[in-house]
Amino acid sequence: MNQAPFAVAAAEHDAPASAVRSGETVFEIRDLVKQYDTKTALSGVSFDVHAGEILGLLGPNGAGKSTTMKILTGFMSATSGSVRVAGTDLQSDPVRIRAMLGYLPESTPLYADMVVYDYLMYAGQMRGFSKQQCHKRIVEVAATVGLRDVIGMQIAQLSKGYKQRVGLAQALLHNPKILILDEPTSGLDPNQIVEIRNLIRELGKNHTVILSSHNLAEVRQVCDRIVIIHRGTVVADGTVDELEGQVAATHRLIVGIEAKSGVAETALAASLGQLDGVRKVTLSHSSQTPTQHWTFDLECSRDLRVALFQWAQSEGHTLLELRRKAQDLEGIFQSLTLQA
Repeated sequence: MNQAPFAVAAAEHDAPASAVRSGETVFEIRDLVKQYDTKTALSGVSFDVHAGEILGLLGPNGAGKSTTMKILTGFMSATSGSVRVAGTDLQSDPVRIRAMLGYLPESTPLYADMVVYDYLMYAGQMRGFSKQQCHKRIVEVAATVGLRDVIGMQIAQLSKGYKQRVGLAQALLHNPKILILDEPTSGLDPNQIVEIRNLIRELGKNHTVILSSHNLAEVRQVCDRIVIIHRGTVVADGTVDELEGQVAATHRLIVGIEAKSGVAETALAASLGQLDGVRKVTLSHSSQTPTQHWTFDLECSRDLRVALFQWAQSEGHTLLELRRKAQDLEGIFQSLTLQA
């Protein structure tokens, strides 16, 4: 392959043809059901996706994320329910809708024996681009996703991280409104994961992005909003702050106590457990000093810090620590999926 044409500066970027008004609803997913013989993969999944946001579809393996992604891209049909993209029903005009989407499946379908440039040229021509149009887009997209240094290499010689970039480049060639990325960092090493996450954040500046993941850190770092799917249903939808509010009915309090002389840890735990609103008492730390210090993790139906202070005073104990335990995304995920 002659690499000379690629040695010139990247072509000047056109204004994105796919630009939409920020906040506009670009995806309306309603009551999706997917039945496989006797197994129900999805049972009434509904949510919206808005222009300009990076939405994370989060859930454990087998929750229904990939099935949802395949239905959104038209790769698979739902048993029932509807998907509308920019106001158009997916089933009524699938060709037009697919032209608005860029899709990176979990297992990136690449031709390993092809050179990166040739593969992207092939993919562009399959989408109806002329060679000249396709070359311009390859120059632009390769600069966007960081492929210029490997554009003349055979795909089989690339690292997994660069192969993901090739897959992303293919998904971006036609400048779609929406990017759908199924487990985009799966199988990558830590450095590659950081690179792809940074790339997704950059892509989110000009595209609406939907990505699926079971990685909690990933959705926190990359996504504006999270939809949690568990056993084929949506159990939560919102920002991290909003999800924290949904599980706020359960408060976690850390209580450090120096008990009055003669009180054993079991008796102290039992006394704490009798307080109105305490659901669970767990010993999280014990300090072996002449005076025994214990730290308890309390699960409460409400914020009991004032009541705990009053309890310690009335019982003759010394409070060494009393604070709320922050509910991180992992705790939110566990709370919501265990309740489902």
